[in-house]
Amino acid sequence: MNTPIQIPGPLWLIGCGNMAGAMLDGWLAAGLDPAQVTVIRPSGRQPAPGIRTVTVLPEDEVPALLMLGVKPQKLDEIAPGIAPVLERETILISILAGVELAALRSRFPGPRAIVKAMPNLPVGINKGVVELHTDTGDAKARADVEQLMSALGQALWFEDEAYFGLASNLTAAAPAFLYRFLDALAAASAELGLPPAQASRLAALMAEGAAALAATSDETPAQLARRVASPGGTTEAGLNVLDAEDGLRALILRTLEASRRRGQEMAEAARASPKL
Repeated sequence: MNTPIQIPGPLWLIGCGNMAGAMLDGWLAAGLDPAQVTVIRPSGRQPAPGIRTVTVLPEDEVPALLMLGVKPQKLDEIAPGIAPVLERETILISILAGVELAALRSRFPGPRAIVKAMPNLPVGINKGVVELHTDTGDAKARADVEQLMSALGQALWFEDEAYFGLASNLTAAAPAFLYRFLDALAAASAELGLPPAQASRLAALMAEGAAALAATSDETPAQLARRVASPGGTTEAGLNVLDAEDGLRALILRTLEASRRRGQEMAEAARASPKL
């Protein structure tokens, strides 16, 4: 039986799309009491049994924690209505990609503790990685957020916001890149004759085991690749294609750089708002 997650009071989720919904799934699986959660979303659709779901901000309580889970472009639309209800002790958590801490403080001057968090989709099965960044010195607020996010997998603090952004780019966006690679791997196997459903299943199972080994091994991924590849063997023949002219490395660098550049554009848009 799960030990219930202890939070200091009501948790409000502003928006509950793919990522916020995955986080909620992970928290509920880890033992969070649904009665402590209120979801505010335009549709009013309940994301899980026992979760109070409303279309406007409740007037019967003040949140101890409030998480912004809408699209970053919606920030200036929702901020004016939310800012007045946040007390000094409310912990504001933002999972809005590309929105800097200064941009959040300019819109939400009330809370002492504002925390940026960047989860990835596996938080829904408690196997995620969540980067955290804040400028608050409130040790209890930091501990409360860390305990909540650690229930989703691994929670890591970054004191430098630039490093937070780079790490977020790797762990939050890269699962999509990995899924695309697995899709291509399965499609290629199917083209060579393996039944498509079987190819997809085997690719996913292979990745699960390989990633678990890489996460627990003292060897680097490059060293592990050399362990798999026997000289002159089938694996080495495939690696020779991936390694030709650093093709894979160059492709991944361009991929991550494109993602990072888009994050910078979103940050610049938030800075340019009249709110700042």
